[in-house]
Amino acid sequence: MKTFRIDRPDQTIKFALTDKIDNLTKPKGALGMLEELALQIGLIQQTLSPSLSHPHHILWAGDHGIATEGVSKSPKEVTWQQLSNFVHGGGGINFLCRQHRFKLVIVDAGVDHELPYECGIVNCSVGRGTKNFLYGPAMTDAERDLCVERGAAIVDESFEAGCNVISFGEMGVGNTSPSSIWMHLMTGIPLKECVGAGSGLTAEAVRRKYEILKKAVENYRGDRSAESYLSWFGGFEMNMAVGGMLRAAEHGMIILVDGFIMTNCLLAASKLYPNISDYAIFTHQSDESGHRLVLNALHAHPILRIGLRLGEGTGAVCAYPIVESAVRMINEMDTFTHASITKYF
Repeated sequence: MKTFRIDRPDQTIKFALTDKIDNLTKPKGALGMLEELALQIGLIQQTLSPSLSHPHHILWAGDHGIATEGVSKSPKEVTWQQLSNFVHGGGGINFLCRQHRFKLVIVDAGVDHELPYECGIVNCSVGRGTKNFLYGPAMTDAERDLCVERGAAIVDESFEAGCNVISFGEMGVGNTSPSSIWMHLMTGIPLKECVGAGSGLTAEAVRRKYEILKKAVENYRGDRSAESYLSWFGGFEMNMAVGGMLRAAEHGMIILVDGFIMTNCLLAASKLYPNISDYAIFTHQSDESGHRLVLNALHAHPILRIGLRLGEGTGAVCAYPIVESAVRMINEMDTFTHASITKYF
């Protein structure tokens, strides 16, 4: 697999950042998470005056063989149909990217359909959907490695365009199933607590989904490494997201982590390179039942809890104004000394 160099941000500047934040014209800690975010972003960028530039949102799309087992309420063709919707600007992620000035990049990681690449979809396809991991590996190790490489290359393009804050989303019917298995295998949380309703399954359908995923885990014959889990259970779009996240951290970019699926991609990336967590901002806690648990396992504190469960990266882009406010706080608020205000705490 492609290798990355992801160093923990130098902590030397932390005292100066904390001092600057604490001496803004407010009681210490009064701006809550904005102060935490400003400190994190300052550490990532190694500056007392951080900035956000040219935000990009990468939406990875791929189909999953496990979807043939009925683990999703949505039919398989919804993957390519939604891509068409995104191209025409009609999706949830579209209006949010327009509102918050993100460049939207739509990537075919492995959709089982003839797509109109001339309409702006980036062709990084590794195949027409993964195999059904109920019976064997979803992909080969070579396919996994190609996903990681292609995901990294897409992020390189964003970085070269001046982007220093990037978010990721996904489209792929059935992808809460591999995410649930990754979560179970990489955290030790019981599988039943990792399996949820996805796009709207009934309680009985969730029970059936759990039984299918339980059987898939029982059939697993890999070496129990993170790399093996990526191959055996992952999706093409999920492994591209892992590669993209790793490259973004290597470039020192801010990574806005979306909901259940992207959080599990960050979990997988952290099993390969633990320092990636320093670059990750967890943007929201979705209504997918396992999301809170995997966030807890990552010691993550999401910005928003507003009942989102759409995917596509909508939560990441929706939370961006809070991140922007944190940067404005540290750059635009005056200090007690400069404003001639008595420090009142």
